[in-house]
Amino acid sequence: METKVRIDSRFPAMGTTIFTVMSRLAAECGAVNLSQGFPDFQAEPALFDAVHRHMLAGRNQYAPMAGLPELRQAIVDKVAALYGTRFDVESEVTVTAGATQAIFTAVAAFVRPGDEVIVFEPVYDSYVPAIETVGGKAIPAQLKFPDYAPDWTQVAALITPRTRMIMVNSPHNPTGSLLGKADLERLAELVRGTDIVIVSDEVYEHILFDGERHASLCGHPELAARSIVVSSFGKTYHITGWKIGYVVGPSALMDEFRKVHQFNVFTVHAPSQLAIAEYMQDASRHLGLAAFYQEKRDSFRRLMADTPFELLPCCGTYFQLARYDRISDLPDRAFAEWLTREVGVAVIPVSAFYADGRDDRVVRFCFAKREETLEAAAERLCKAL
Repeated sequence: METKVRIDSRFPAMGTTIFTVMSRLAAECGAVNLSQGFPDFQAEPALFDAVHRHMLAGRNQYAPMAGLPELRQAIVDKVAALYGTRFDVESEVTVTAGATQAIFTAVAAFVRPGDEVIVFEPVYDSYVPAIETVGGKAIPAQLKFPDYAPDWTQVAALITPRTRMIMVNSPHNPTGSLLGKADLERLAELVRGTDIVIVSDEVYEHILFDGERHASLCGHPELAARSIVVSSFGKTYHITGWKIGYVVGPSALMDEFRKVHQFNVFTVHAPSQLAIAEYMQDASRHLGLAAFYQEKRDSFRRLMADTPFELLPCCGTYFQLARYDRISDLPDRAFAEWLTREVGVAVIPVSAFYADGRDDRVVRFCFAKREETLEAAAERLCKAL
């Protein structure tokens, strides 16, 4: 339908996300889709059974704005058990419609027009649009290639009186790198005595490998006191389509967060909240996630050993970065499209995570897939390359 309404686009240069683009191309070409970050396997039937049971029991009306008490209590207990900090169940935890909504809401709550927000590139694609939507300005700090470690000296130089927020992400998407205790200490030093709010995206908090322990900002009292910490049930329980996550943080910050949350979402699907609260009671379901995905990571790396790709270290998340210098000198977007069309394996070009399109000839594979999916992808890669 043609419209005669004049549209002054708020984001005239913004296109469709690279994840949608590559998944669509994969479907068109019949490619094995290792691009978008979602599992191709089911969660346990017990979780679905619990949702059904709560629906039949009549728990189908609006949940409280902050989330059902059963789920908020389960979140508080889990965070306390893992990181030693017990948040207040009434005033310091909010259930959200996924992590992306949580991040947008946190930005909208604290960032004003003209404020600056420091982000780390390569940066997950929802951060900058959220900042720009509310009139803020994203200030990129560069994670150092190829280990993708933060340069805290650079971050210190980027902090100005206009810096309102710093956004961190560990385990990091797309690189799989981690922040350690020393990083948190350095971050605490940089924000001490300021009014800077931190948003910590920790959606892959349970997916760390080789004995690594997650350095959550929840477990650092000084940082926890100025942070909104975000996590995701979708990533933890293989239910990305449910779009349920949560945030924890001090009550003064949570008050402001909820002022926005109540009007951009208000509340989240009630029976699913009850089911997740019930499912969380078995801690092995999140404590066993690291071993589950490490087996997939190691299997995928073995399958890829016979290809010309150079696999970079993967310390966490379910993403594997790979350099393709020995295969092609194409820019990474062109290479990703060629790989999808001609080889039949879809990946994400890492330049999509940089504002200036920085291209280190690196692509991202998702290994949160069934073994037969990974084997099919590796077979195509080995045969063609």
